[in-house]
Amino acid sequence: MNKILILVKKELNSYFNSPLGYIVVSIFLLITGWLFIQGFFVSAQASMRSFFGLIPFILMFILPAVTMSSWSEEKRSGTVEVLMSFPISNFQVVLAKFLSNFIFLGIMLALTLAIPSMISNLGAPDKGIIMAGYLGTLLLGASYIAVGLWVSSVTKNQIVSFITTVAIVFAFYIIGNSFILDALPAFIGEIGKFLSFSTHFNSILRGVISLSDIVYYISIVLFFMFLNTNVVSSRKWK
Repeated sequence: MNKILILVKKELNSYFNSPLGYIVVSIFLLITGWLFIQGFFVSAQASMRSFFGLIPFILMFILPAVTMSSWSEEKRSGTVEVLMSFPISNFQVVLAKFLSNFIFLGIMLALTLAIPSMISNLGAPDKGIIMAGYLGTLLLGASYIAVGLWVSSVTKNQIVSFITTVAIVFAFYIIGNSFILDALPAFIGEIGKFLSFSTHFNSILRGVISLSDIVYYISIVLFFMFLNTNVVSSRKWK
């Protein structure tokens, strides 16, 4: 466990020892804050529904920008060989990278807590719905991160990693939309609806935190971490 924590600390330091981490956090806060304020004063309701409605699409670009260098830069610079020589299993390395990115996501979301604090002073928002929204965002973000890390592990090019990750998570998200489902046969539509990020995220946003939604997101994370571990185990870096 200590080895994993050391790697997690190393990864987090790499974000905040360079301008990248601060730039990403600043952009995230500016976009979310500005878009929320625009909708908040129009609707004049003490609700974060507009915030959580936009967050999947904002993170769809922010998180791939964070994960794109996780493996790609290691391979490009050659430090991956040093990393893999440590007395630690491949899965533990993958887990450390996932945890560091997940903590980074947690830090970004924690900085948005000023929003529920503000609307609580202006009205009486449903705190249960807000807590469910943050939980759903963490689970959705974890899925984005797992996909991004896997894509980063199969390419040396960070731009390719970014674009591919955005395409995959976007496909997973919109496959549950009605205009997509209506164009598919019924049985395929049901599969698409189940596999969609949006189906489970919207379910949690309603304040209904079901075990099936949590299991779904955990399964997605574990599946892509499994793929990531297999790529790392193959040692096909060159």
